[in-house]
Amino acid sequence: MDDAVRLTTVPGEAEADALCGLLRSEGLECAHRPTPENDSAFEGIGSDGIHEILVHEADLERAREIIGVTEA
Repeated sequence: MDDAVRLTTVPGEAEADALCGLLRSEGLECAHRPTPENDSAFEGIGSDGIHEILVHEADLERAREIIGVTEA
């Protein structure tokens, strides 16, 4: 994904897999990867860490519509 842009972040890999599954079911290519960001003081306890959801730049607006997110 050469032109990948961040759509959003989620608290773990399971959530990232589910969100990418939704986007793929709508015909959009999606990827996710861990980020070094922390979402709380308890980061790493019971979680595999923050994952960012990536889509093609051309698909960003459609992806936002699908997941109901406004600009981040």
